[in-house]
Amino acid sequence: MNFNPKNKVSNIFLLIGSFVLVSLILLNTNSFFKTFKEEERLKMEIWATAQSEFLQSAEDVDLGSLHLKVFQNNTSTPMILINKDESIRVNNIPADKAADSLYIQEKLKQFQNENTPITIDQQGEHLATLYYGNSEVLNKLKYYPIALLLIIFLFGAVLYFLFKTNKVSEQNKLWAGMAKETAHQIGTPLSSLLGWNELLKTEKIHPDITKEIEKDIDRLQTITERFSKIGSLPKLNESDIVLETRNAYDYLKRRSSKLIHFSFNTKVDEMPVLLNSSLYNWTIENLVKNGIDAMRGKGSIAIEIVPDGKVVNILIADTGHGIPKSNFTTIFNPGVTSKKRGWGLGLSLVKRIVEEYHNGKIKVLSSGKEGTIMQISLKVHL
Repeated sequence: MNFNPKNKVSNIFLLIGSFVLVSLILLNTNSFFKTFKEEERLKMEIWATAQSEFLQSAEDVDLGSLHLKVFQNNTSTPMILINKDESIRVNNIPADKAADSLYIQEKLKQFQNENTPITIDQQGEHLATLYYGNSEVLNKLKYYPIALLLIIFLFGAVLYFLFKTNKVSEQNKLWAGMAKETAHQIGTPLSSLLGWNELLKTEKIHPDITKEIEKDIDRLQTITERFSKIGSLPKLNESDIVLETRNAYDYLKRRSSKLIHFSFNTKVDEMPVLLNSSLYNWTIENLVKNGIDAMRGKGSIAIEIVPDGKVVNILIADTGHGIPKSNFTTIFNPGVTSKKRGWGLGLSLVKRIVEEYHNGKIKVLSSGKEGTIMQISLKVHL
């Protein structure tokens, strides 16, 4: 993976800038909340003063007095007024709850937690105590920072998703382009090899030699076909998974070291699945070669086909050094490899072939000192 220090610096500045912006927004919101709360407190103190004057002059009330205007203008802040005679007056509380003593007691506790009660005195005499809660606007404002952070988080997540999707798309196009170009480049010498092999047939050469050359040429054609299909949706045909797996097994067995012991076992004679033979053989080849690399060229490879209801499982086992459990999923990511030389694309291509092209599943079934078992699961075509 290429490392660009300029990208790293720009990402750090972007992260710091985002943190500063969010911090400023939260600080500003908190400051606004405190100011608004202080204004509500001042409004309640004015109301309490008006109430004190009203209680002193209750016998001679002018309907157009300032006291009544103050009372009438308070339509948002919920309050409970407890007079010195223990009588209770409520304001901006639902009418059906005003007579519920338990509800009023709960509200008193809530209001005490939200705001300090205001004592109403007149000339040293205690007249009443005012309990008030936060207005609906203030309560909504209290959750504004959380909503804002959520919006910023969702916006950031969408941007990240779009950026990552775009990056993956560009990488896929790059790999597909390289694969198609590789297939094109292989095609020219391959055509030449076909011609040379035909000439060899006219010479006094043992037929088995030209037959083996033909097999390798066919293999090269298969590889060319594989690379040419990367980036495009392959055609799936009904195929016998047992036959296709055995063909791949036989080819690998013939061309592998005698130090590798191969075994093949199947629970069924045939099993139809929708398959692209060329890509499936590539998958088996990749998994077997990975197993041989893990065993450092010496050990056992076992392939087993096990039906399981509506799916069929293909198990590829080796006796290599194993995979750490923490890497069971990451080994399928592009660029991840335990080899000193390698691009880390083999298993990522295998995963794509199995899961995206064949709608199957692939996973590390088990791994340890005794070896690793990889499992491919494909739907049976009924």
